[in-house]
Amino acid sequence: MKVGIIGSGGREHAICNAIKDATNIKEIFCFPGNAGTYKIAKNILIDIKNFEKIKDYILKNKIDIIIVGPEEPLVNGIVDYLEKFNIKVFGPNKVSSQLEGSKIFTKKLCEKYNIPTAKFGIFNSINDASEFLDNCKFPIVVKADGLAAGKGVYICENLKESKSAVNEIFEGKFGIAEKVLIEEFLKGEEMSYFIISDGKNFKKFGTAQDHKRVLEGDKGKNTGGMGAYSPSRLISDELEEKILNKIIKPTLKGINDLGSNYKGFLYAGLMIVKNEPYLIEYNVRMGDPECQTILPKLKSDFLSLINNCVEGKLDQINLEWHNFKSVCIVLCSKGYPDEYKKGVKINLDKIQLEKKEFIFHAGTKVIENEIISNGGRVLNFVVMADEFKLAREKILKIINKLNWSEGFYRKDIGYKVIDK
Repeated sequence: MKVGIIGSGGREHAICNAIKDATNIKEIFCFPGNAGTYKIAKNILIDIKNFEKIKDYILKNKIDIIIVGPEEPLVNGIVDYLEKFNIKVFGPNKVSSQLEGSKIFTKKLCEKYNIPTAKFGIFNSINDASEFLDNCKFPIVVKADGLAAGKGVYICENLKESKSAVNEIFEGKFGIAEKVLIEEFLKGEEMSYFIISDGKNFKKFGTAQDHKRVLEGDKGKNTGGMGAYSPSRLISDELEEKILNKIIKPTLKGINDLGSNYKGFLYAGLMIVKNEPYLIEYNVRMGDPECQTILPKLKSDFLSLINNCVEGKLDQINLEWHNFKSVCIVLCSKGYPDEYKKGVKINLDKIQLEKKEFIFHAGTKVIENEIISNGGRVLNFVVMADEFKLAREKILKIINKLNWSEGFYRKDIGYKVIDK
């Protein structure tokens, strides 16, 4: 089987790695991939916004199935487009992808189907939002409506911060903004919850906790994710039952009621308050870096799972998992999430990985057989072990051995479960 993977991050390298040893794999293509996928797949330098060129390449090379990694092409309708040409695609269609493409769409769905979420207001102008903020209790959360690469959420401690956030959103920091979402601040602990769905059936696909803030102790600016651990320390049978019945099932019903169905990964970003789940946001794909912590734990054949899902036969697959704890630490370019240098050489030759240890590339590329940095989040170091503490200790040793002077990372990933 020939498989195409769309995307260039750590998530896509992890997906590539998960299918490379599948019994029926023939060839893997990555659009555009990175220095990690370069070793196990054929990187295709096509802009992932150019659906037509991707389609032409797929048809010409007779690629059997496409796995879409990132959110932007999903929200822009790549699944609908490729399916018009009878191309098999794993990922949700444009209607379903509004769950991530518009926070306001999701909030309205929550309202209609009684899905627990923070109280909220939708505002069409700076003046309307400012008037509302003048009478608010703080802290409060201000959100851009559309895609913002994980950065369009402001937790504001006072009136000045909140008005600044509203101004930035309406002034186009995250693209054209016609509306802004303001919601109450829920005090609890976050958790990422995943399912996989074929449009008729769904299966649980693990839990994780990522660390969005750039500085240790969860301080500083929001990023795309500085690291993660899996499973979440909060998950229990009782809590999972609440998540499925109060959040996941009503959401899938809501999509069905729109005349669509949900196929692909669905990632619920939750706030757990006194063992009650509240939906913060949805992502319509695997998280990054959560994917890197979850996929290595999967015992079952990942490619068979994806193929069955696309064919509507998810119920024929029995998912099996390794019973390990998993930690991911992201090595970033100095200056991220603001300005940073690209094109810095990374010498991975001295790193010898053992079983249950992985390096998933993100912002890297190959030039003249050398690996160089090409983004803010550069490498993902993942270790599975019996204990979270041991996994993190092993990662820190590997990163220290690499000794990349142009990078930085958080040493406290998983601190709530390790350093409690």
